[in-house]
Amino acid sequence: MSESAVEIKRVLVATHPEAPESEGEAAQIAETLQEKGFQASHGSLYDDALQQQVEAGEADLLVALGGDGTVLRAGHLCAPYDVPILAINRGRFGFLSEVAAHQWPAALEKLAAGEFWFEHRMMLQAEQWRGTECLGSWELLNEAMVGRGLLVRPVHLETSLDGHYLTTFVADGLLVATPTGSTAYALAAGGPILPPELRNILLIPVAPHLSVDRAIVLSEGSTVSLTVLRGNQAVLSIDGQASISLDDGDRIDVCASKHGVRFLRFQDPSYFYRQLIAIMDQNPSAEEPR
Repeated sequence: MSESAVEIKRVLVATHPEAPESEGEAAQIAETLQEKGFQASHGSLYDDALQQQVEAGEADLLVALGGDGTVLRAGHLCAPYDVPILAINRGRFGFLSEVAAHQWPAALEKLAAGEFWFEHRMMLQAEQWRGTECLGSWELLNEAMVGRGLLVRPVHLETSLDGHYLTTFVADGLLVATPTGSTAYALAAGGPILPPELRNILLIPVAPHLSVDRAIVLSEGSTVSLTVLRGNQAVLSIDGQASISLDDGDRIDVCASKHGVRFLRFQDPSYFYRQLIAIMDQNPSAEEPR
């Protein structure tokens, strides 16, 4: 299980920009890493200096201190530069986390001893097209969601697979998700739970009306196209970030990304199922995670 042949010397400890209470703990983690012989510093995920270090290849590991939202943001930053992530949970769920809150001292001991392995998770790429113009391109770790905006009316989404018409969904929305995203919005929408090492694409309708109401599992090489026929102020959301307004006729293309996220793990590979059941049995309160 050891991947000690991978040399980790430069570590960044990153916190959520809206969680100032985590800054002290991040500084403590960085200090402990320095005592163990690592080059370590800390800052907010949105700090220009921290982002520039990742982009310049000056980090061998990023420690994300926060909830699942923080880990998603870290994934967006690190994936293009193949910087692995060690997630320490300071949020509510911790689906993506490796280390429970306040248990990081033991984890850093294992890190220093080289007792870890890397878990590789796929990402998707989504593009917004209006006619022949690409208005935006994003990479995502959980899901792309096309759905209704302010109007409480279903959207009509013509859906194609690899350029061939599949069906038209009339629903509150449609999710295109990764296996990682199968435990996020897709889980709430009734989708299947997929092991994180799979490389499949999930297509899941949200509250469909007289439409296909089952999740569809696609192969990694598939390209899904969603065209807004009747949008009722439809929006696109990438990994739960701020919504992007869509016009009728806009098309969203989603396919596997050339990038992926590497998570540093200490537990054995069967951790996923134990952690999943433990989290779902907790029935945590509905406070807003960071």
